[in-house]
Amino acid sequence: MSAPESSDHGTERSGVFWGISAYLLWGLVTIYWKALRHFNAFELIGYRITTSALLMGAWLVSRGQTRSLLAKLRDRAVLVRVAIGAIVLSINWTTYVWAVVHGRVMETALGYFMTPIGLTLLGVMVLHEHLRIVQKVALALAVAAMVVLTVGYGQFPWVSLLIACSWVTYSYLKKQGTLNAFESLTTETLILFVPAVGLVVWGSTRAESIVNTATSTEWILVALTGIVTAVPLLMFALAAKRLPLSVLALVQYIVPTINFLLGWLVYDETLTLVRVAGFVLVWIGLIAVTIDSMNRALLAS
Repeated sequence: MSAPESSDHGTERSGVFWGISAYLLWGLVTIYWKALRHFNAFELIGYRITTSALLMGAWLVSRGQTRSLLAKLRDRAVLVRVAIGAIVLSINWTTYVWAVVHGRVMETALGYFMTPIGLTLLGVMVLHEHLRIVQKVALALAVAAMVVLTVGYGQFPWVSLLIACSWVTYSYLKKQGTLNAFESLTTETLILFVPAVGLVVWGSTRAESIVNTATSTEWILVALTGIVTAVPLLMFALAAKRLPLSVLALVQYIVPTINFLLGWLVYDETLTLVRVAGFVLVWIGLIAVTIDSMNRALLAS
């Protein structure tokens, strides 16, 4: 094997390591938030964003990249895109944490399973891409899953849909953006810093707030929310530079799979026939899209 080929294989292996590590951590973060389930979800989000902003801001200053980032943000289009991304990310984070602390972990799993299908739909609506037969089938199955769940439960599965839509939108904004993952997350959390501090202050006025009721162990968990948020994202950034999208597409299923198993086996969420039917419809669509994407990638190579 030549030196360049060996280097390429080494790069891809490290990419697989970072990718799997990132998604495993993202999946296991559900356990982390579940440990804080008796606190208000909005207060938790306030702490998550505040600590993330302080951590990322400190790192930015320590690396001497403040001036470089500010120069990039002078481009109005870049700043607007990042601001929109910050809002969308806050919606995703809030919905996810709210669902976990309210015992709806399996609904978050369904939302993240739907993300690849949602990206396909976005490609049609925004990028005017033409759907292949397999993609049409996957979209039809996703719609059927929403109908089955809505009729079966008597209410619209808004948690799953909001998580899917917000992450699809955020992914699209990242794909179109010019900032790297570190710069993007730093700017987004700093944009959200003031509203987040407002949530922390609001939360502290409540009798059951973190300030008034948290144990020393819970305070440690709350203080670590910034690290818990930043580390997996930075690992993902390392993986994204080293892996083809076709491989990343497979690795991303780790998170919803972990959440599905946690909700079902650990947190005793009810796995009704209706819920099984909804998941199966989405899974069939996912399998079809994944196989189709892998075949196209092989043909292209």
